Amino acid sequence: MITLALSKGRIFDETLPLLKAAGIEVLEDPEKSRKLILPTNQASVRVVLVRASDVPTYVEYGGADLGVTGLDTLIEHGGQGLYQPLDLNIAKCRMSVAVRADDDYAALVRTGARLKVATKYTAIARDFFATKGVHVDLIKLYGSMELAPLTGLADAIVDLVSTGNTLKANHLVEVERIMDISSRLVVNQAALKLKQAPIRAIIDAFAGAVKKD
Repeated sequence: MITLALSKGRIFDETLPLLKAAGIEVLEDPEKSRKLILPTNQASVRVVLVRASDVPTYVEYGGADLGVTGLDTLIEHGGQGLYQPLDLNIAKCRMSVAVRADDDYAALVRTGARLKVATKYTAIARDFFATKGVHVDLIKLYGSMELAPLTGLADAIVDLVSTGNTLKANHLVEVERIMDISSRLVVNQAALKLKQAPIRAIIDAFAGAVKKD
């Protein structure tokens, strides 16, 4: 049995065409089913639905043989013990710094001010500001980041940005682009040895589908 870990939403939807290229079709809609393990048209392949941030953990510890996860999640997790064969070029967005539209971020950085930064992505934020030589106090949040500057909790946020519409609606502006984000295929290293042929077939089919795009 091959187990693939996916998270609901954009990653799930954009992985479906890649699975189809591998001859795999998920037989139930995760938005309509309450099941957390979904069957496919191949008796030897199943999909487990997990929280996006948990995908690398499931794959690392063998709860799944392979999974699809965002680069942001992978960096925060550390990626230990994971084989990362492919950038799937799906669920694209960017990691950025944003502040209130009426704040002079450049002046704060230039004068060496110590910034309070709210983010779920503490490892990425810490590395980014350390490279710039900017001193920050990181505040870990899990919910709506946009609230942090508006309530005075933080001077800035580090978060994923897709269209930028949510920032605009909350009177925030993007001031620095940290990195581009897309989703990766990750594989459990032990599973790759034990189930080499079927896993390789999936990797090769994904690679072929990505190349066509």
